Amino acid sequence: MSVDEHKALSPAAREVRVALVTASDSRTSGNDEGGRALRDLATAAGFTIVDASLLREEPEALRTHVEGLVAAGTVDAVLVTGGTGLGPRDRTPEAVAPLFERRLEGFGELFRALSFAEIGPAAMLSRADAGLVGGALVFLLPGSPAAVRLAMERLIVPELAHAIGQMRRPIGVAAGGGHHKSGHHGHRHG
Repeated sequence: MSVDEHKALSPAAREVRVALVTASDSRTSGNDEGGRALRDLATAAGFTIVDASLLREEPEALRTHVEGLVAAGTVDAVLVTGGTGLGPRDRTPEAVAPLFERRLEGFGELFRALSFAEIGPAAMLSRADAGLVGGALVFLLPGSPAAVRLAMERLIVPELAHAIGQMRRPIGVAAGGGHHKSGHHGHRHG
């Protein structure tokens, strides 16, 4: 099955339910520019925002919050912004990544590659990550509006519905993980 055929079986953007989380000790609802960019881009993409929150960078509270969002069964994805750098309080990956049942390595790899093209070697300082937690995709994004925009516009918005469609397919129905033929080149998903 081609990528286009897979995408044709994916849910519509409005059927994609997302929760937005800002992890920050310094942001408030008035100055959370990364969170505002995340909300604006999710809304523009047509996603249904079912929850939005601003939490301090306390690993246990952040982990518990993400677990609760996923356990409620009302989200397809949790988009977390903030806490992915190298600062002493940047502990979002340590808080959330242990929940990952499967890691989506390509997200962090592609984010850093795209970021490198924009900002140079400082891109290697980003610990952006993503993984599957209890049937939902969880993305860990930097807190800067430019980084949120890059991740959303170039990676998440174009592929989130497709990824969710693959996750929802019953066992035995062709999904990612195999080779797809397109012309003379095979493409691997998964």
